[in-house]
Amino acid sequence: MNIDLSGKTAIVSASTAGIGLAIATGIAASGAETLINGRKQDAVERAIETIRKTAPHAKLRGFAGDLGTREGCDALAKAVPQTDILVNNLGVFGPGDIFTTEDDDWERYFQVNVMSGVRLTRHYLKGMMERKWGRVVFISSESGLNIPADMLAYGFSKTAQLSIARGIAKHAAGSGVTVNSVLPGPTLSAGFRSMVEETAKEQGKTVEQVGTEFVRAHRGSSIIQRPATTEEVANMVVYVCSPQASATTGAALRVDGGVVDTIA
Repeated sequence: MNIDLSGKTAIVSASTAGIGLAIATGIAASGAETLINGRKQDAVERAIETIRKTAPHAKLRGFAGDLGTREGCDALAKAVPQTDILVNNLGVFGPGDIFTTEDDDWERYFQVNVMSGVRLTRHYLKGMMERKWGRVVFISSESGLNIPADMLAYGFSKTAQLSIARGIAKHAAGSGVTVNSVLPGPTLSAGFRSMVEETAKEQGKTVEQVGTEFVRAHRGSSIIQRPATTEEVANMVVYVCSPQASATTGAALRVDGGVVDTIA
């Protein structure tokens, strides 16, 4: 399958590292003019340099701003009024159960993980529908289905993304715009690597080895029995953004290595 996004424009939020960077790299390599986003200008510039090493002819632009705030989303909408592809990748994660998660934590997860995608989609969807083509993707998580008791607010926010994406897909019915969620499982992202790097160093193991041990110990239902790579997640997202995925909408597409134990 030859995915060609030439002539399309794309925005990938939080795309200076990890899954977001892999997604932006894949979309840019497929020909779309891709906007790289991070909170700091130097991080955006480094990400653009990294992508050019893989895709030297990629059409790239940057936007430094915190899209976890209303002000950040408004600034992006003003700077870039329209896009063909929107990947809502921005998100935060961390531990916290019902007793240790304070009100401010709940609000932070909601604003960053949920409202960032709501605000950006609200702005860009109308133009997509008017032009009769568009792709909106929410990067959710298998934790949106397997709610972790020790990451409760995170799991809640990822479930919220699933319901929002499904509802928006229905609103865009018949318009040529698709709206989907992609659900990674444990992935060797920058955040995951930083979480296990110290353990790996202490035990004299690689991050990949510790990641595999983590999956087998804490995600025993995983069928691949290892973390996914960021590129494996990005491959699904690039496909969902492609013209070939025109009949896939309102879906929750898992790249979880089989962690979610269901056949549908």
